[in-house]
Amino acid sequence: MTHAVVAWITNFISSLGYWGIYFGMFIESASIPLPSEVIMGFAGYLVYLGRFSLFKAALVGALGNISGSTVMYVLGSRFGRGAVLKLGRYVHLTEAKFNHAEQMFKKWGALAVFIGQLLPGVRTYISLPAGVLRIKFVPFLAYTFFGALIWCYALAWGAFKLGENWHLISDYVHEFAIAVVAIAVAGVLYWFFVRPKLKKI
Repeated sequence: MTHAVVAWITNFISSLGYWGIYFGMFIESASIPLPSEVIMGFAGYLVYLGRFSLFKAALVGALGNISGSTVMYVLGSRFGRGAVLKLGRYVHLTEAKFNHAEQMFKKWGALAVFIGQLLPGVRTYISLPAGVLRIKFVPFLAYTFFGALIWCYALAWGAFKLGENWHLISDYVHEFAIAVVAIAVAGVLYWFFVRPKLKKI
């Protein structure tokens, strides 16, 4: 990522505060490749400086994410696969990526939205195929919100812990994502499958 992009994001958030986080994550989730690790990473740095609340920053980021994702979902459901693939050339959504997302939905159903929100690269375009494939809207919203909240919180927390070295979060984001996905999926499996069985004992 270029220094100019990082400078623009940090200046944007410094000027607008929480609104900067909201609009930054809105843009990122609307299939425009603005790096969430810089948006939420800088937000985490401002938490470190005492300017932001960690949970509030993550919540605002998730709300921005769900807003942009909803726009993409509606576009996908209204215009269909052909139009989405034509649009995709402008937002780095190739047919191969679309097919990969389609396979995720066939395997996981609406849960693929939740998993996709925790994967760098996938999260920026997962809402378009969700709309094309007509994933039920309420589960789409719920999975998008909770996946985005976990992602935003994890990035902001990691940058908060790094302090002055917050920008290094970008170097670890892929390893970070694997850990977050593993923990999140384990939590979902526990909540829906293990916990009900424990209650019966």
